[in-house]
Amino acid sequence: MKDENKSPVSGSSFIPHPSSFPNRAPAYVICIGNPYRGDDAAGLRVARLLKEKASRDFKIIEASGEGAALIEAWADAVRVIIVDAVVSSAEPGTVHRLDVQSQSVPQGFFRYSTHAFGLAEAIELARALDRLPASMIVYGIEGKSFDAGDALSEEVERAAREVAERVLREVETDRRPNRS
Repeated sequence: MKDENKSPVSGSSFIPHPSSFPNRAPAYVICIGNPYRGDDAAGLRVARLLKEKASRDFKIIEASGEGAALIEAWADAVRVIIVDAVVSSAEPGTVHRLDVQSQSVPQGFFRYSTHAFGLAEAIELARALDRLPASMIVYGIEGKSFDAGDALSEEVERAAREVAERVLREVETDRRPNRS
């Protein structure tokens, strides 16, 4: 009887790369924001809510949004969920969900970033270099005020709580064994 856990080359135990079973790889949740610019802190608020409720089934990373650091943060990840404040024509507190594998990030979505090379640019560069994780979801929370010193608006606080719950459900759903 053949031992399926042995490498056919060396006879040693074979340990598959996490990408061969993405539902079992721990998710990285990268929460982006600036705590001193009002609703730009939306991602950081989600991180803190997740830390209050989360199991250790995923890794929470708080980030400033600098593009090169983001690419480095997800370099070893198979599954990534990113949370950041966004600006579009939607109402403040609107939650956007983008599957980066199937759609590009809209131009100007993260326009309040203080970085010339921010999240949108990092995603598109990683896509061009084939450095995107197997799964990447971006939650964007529509901001209202990005002025220095402002607290989160009520709309963004409510949305941050909603996104934290959605992230928890998404990670939990991804961790369930496949029932085939």
